[in-house]
Amino acid sequence: MKCINCGTDNKLKDRTANQGRCIKCNHPFAFEPTSTSNVKITDPFFAKAIAEISANNTLFFTPKQLLYFLDHRLRAKSFSGFLWLVPFIIFSFFTAIPSSFIVPLILNFIVIIIFLQSSKSSKLNNKARQANARALQILGGIIIVGGILFSISVNSFALFVIFVSMGMLSIYLGTRQIGRIGLVTQELLFSQSQIKDWLDRWQQINGLILKILPSPKQENTLSTVNPDVTAYSFDRLVVCDSASIAQLLIANNFHFENNCAILSITGYPQSIFDTTMQMLRRNPDLKVYAVHDCNSRGIGLVHNLRTNANWFLNSEIVILDIGLTPRQIIATKRGMFIQSSPESAQAAKQLPEEVRQSLSVEELAWLESGKVVELESFTPQRIIKVLQKGIAGSRNLESDDSSLLLVGDTGNDIYIVQSFG
Repeated sequence: MKCINCGTDNKLKDRTANQGRCIKCNHPFAFEPTSTSNVKITDPFFAKAIAEISANNTLFFTPKQLLYFLDHRLRAKSFSGFLWLVPFIIFSFFTAIPSSFIVPLILNFIVIIIFLQSSKSSKLNNKARQANARALQILGGIIIVGGILFSISVNSFALFVIFVSMGMLSIYLGTRQIGRIGLVTQELLFSQSQIKDWLDRWQQINGLILKILPSPKQENTLSTVNPDVTAYSFDRLVVCDSASIAQLLIANNFHFENNCAILSITGYPQSIFDTTMQMLRRNPDLKVYAVHDCNSRGIGLVHNLRTNANWFLNSEIVILDIGLTPRQIIATKRGMFIQSSPESAQAAKQLPEEVRQSLSVEELAWLESGKVVELESFTPQRIIKVLQKGIAGSRNLESDDSSLLLVGDTGNDIYIVQSFG
């Protein structure tokens, strides 16, 4: 492992002999990749991850975003089925002797099960799952060809039927899994408490990470705003379903660069929330952009804005749902970190009827299965890019080539962005 301070490559025996320090400059290592079995973290890897998620230290990010980013980088890219096909063919050839058909038959069945389970594994990424699904298809072809030759050599129609049926089953399972890869749920490889420990260790040794955000503060003290400023309003408002995303956008100066106000449905930032809302209500041409997690609470954000007296009850403003929505995830089928929980499934069944009517049957089924995608599973750069694209696309809502889908009646218009990125 290379030292991030001087670049010297330190082997395990060097690190061990020097109490976890570089043999040249004596700088401590924050991580020892051989100390854990589930994930292998090195100092250069961690430093590179911080640089990439912050776009070379130009963007702020949250600890949970780092959690997802590291998970994506560390997630096993194999077990890859292709690597097992060659030894499988060799082994099957030597075991497929005329006097014994039981061994290759059992071996074929075991390998099919292994590839099938790997294509559905929540611990692998989409690329690795797809590789295993394709391996199932190739395996099916091998079983059919090899089975036909074997059954002819022993003159057995029964074995011909068994091997061909097994091969067709493998091809069918592989084809079916390829179509499902993008919507398979996943589990995080490690917890937020582990990330906190890693961050504490890293910053203790290498200094503060300047672009990582703390938890949003609940500020009870009202800020004094210049009366000249409050006389103006905003043309746009971004409403987030969490204080963390609102804090992220504000920290990255999204409000300045896009001339908009940013608030969370929870009232963040508390110090200027009431004043900002007073300014916003002055503008009859205000456009509101909702950005949220894809779960029951997030899907209900637009409805909350429409029906809550603290927001825009009885107002005719235009609301645009940037996402995340099940529609966007189902359409994309890749690059989304989908999780699931019984609590999410239960919450989905309790959505208000008005919200349920705005969703398709497929979207409702997706939510009621307990699936969830969090905004913080995306990098700051992608969230900002999607929001900017949504704002730009809303300038001409009546255009035929608009990427926005109109939902609701005139005077109570809600637009949904059909693609998240």
